Order: sequence, then C-alpha cells, then structure tokens
Amino acid sequence: QVQLVESGGGLVQAGGSLRLSCAASGRTFYGDAMGWFRQAPGKERDFVAAVRWIDGNTYYADSVKGRFTISRNDAKNTVYLEMNSLEPTDTAVYYCAARTWYSANYYSESNYNSWGQGTQVTVSS
Repeated sequence: QVQLVESGGGLVQAGGSLRLSCAASGRTFYGDAMGWFRQAPGKERDFVAAVRWIDGNTYYADSVKGRFTISRNDAKNTVYLEMNSLEPTDTAVYYCAARTWYSANYYSESNYNSWGQGTQVTVSS
C-alpha cells in the first residue's frame, strides 16, 4: 500500500474553483493509477476521476467532464484535481485513491488499495 496525503479542500461559492492535491509519500509511486472519489452526506462513495500513471491517460465521471481536470506530477509523486465551475452538488468529502496493480476498470473503488483521509469540499449556492 501507499500512504496518501491530501490537501486543498475548502469552502467556495458556486461557479468558483478549487484545486486538490494528493501526494504519495514515503517512496516513488510505481503503481498503475491514482484517482479521486467523493462521498456526499448520506450517499455512497462515487468515482470522480483517475489517471493512469504510465501514460497519463485520464478517466472521468460524466458529472464532472468538462469541469474537472486530473493531472499528475511524476517527480513529486502527486496527483491533482482542478475543479472549475463548481456546483452545490459537488459538495462532498473527496478521497484520493491509488492502486499498485493493473486493472482495466478505473471506476470502481474496489479496484484501489490505498486511500487518503479525505478532504471536505463545500460549494455554497
């Protein structure tokens, strides 16, 4: 497993932007992918975005396409989630995830074996 440290959550008005960061600490990340999930109050944890580490291919939930961008910095073992045009429905705890083995499925949380502690994102209307 990989230790993940998140930062960048907060309170923002609708239409605003936030940038989340997640660093894989302790060692160089040699895994397959890193990504973001989110969990709103009373709901299940849902996939947001993922990036395949070897080639930078990205995957997005339909609800965030065109508004969110995931990217990685190999040298810093860090993944970012740039969130624009935020909506109140984006309010949730955002979790960073990573996996050290290959799978063609980037969307299921069961396919990730390391998780961050979560960071709160609140979008006010």
